[in-house]
Amino acid sequence: MSRVISVYRRGHFNAAHRLYVKDWDFEKNEEVFGLCNNPYYHGHNYEIEVCLTGEIDPVTGMLINLDQLKKIIREEVEEYFDHKNLNEQVEEFKDLNPTVENICVISYERLRKKLDSKYQLRVRLYETARNSAEYGD
Repeated sequence: MSRVISVYRRGHFNAAHRLYVKDWDFEKNEEVFGLCNNPYYHGHNYEIEVCLTGEIDPVTGMLINLDQLKKIIREEVEEYFDHKNLNEQVEEFKDLNPTVENICVISYERLRKKLDSKYQLRVRLYETARNSAEYGD
């Protein structure tokens, strides 16, 4: 009998960003992005929630060793983004607006490369307690 289950692991990082479109003037960016268009940047305390779904291993009784998942999240997301200016220091955001949506997708892509394809993966990223994005299989 197959037992499909989901496990969750949370992580955290702090980062600064500015939301703007390079081809727009300041007024248009201000109209669309408001305070997030601050040319001196602003920061968030991001919370990430990673959900893996799959079958419980009949020998170990686990879907995945959560210490292994913790290490992957730390290396691929937390250390990669933590205390960075996303616009200036993270290659993916040189030409991509670092919105919560895009940060969530990039986090997913970095994690997906390190996780076995037997797992379904969903990533939820909280920019604030009230704003989040979710992406995944």
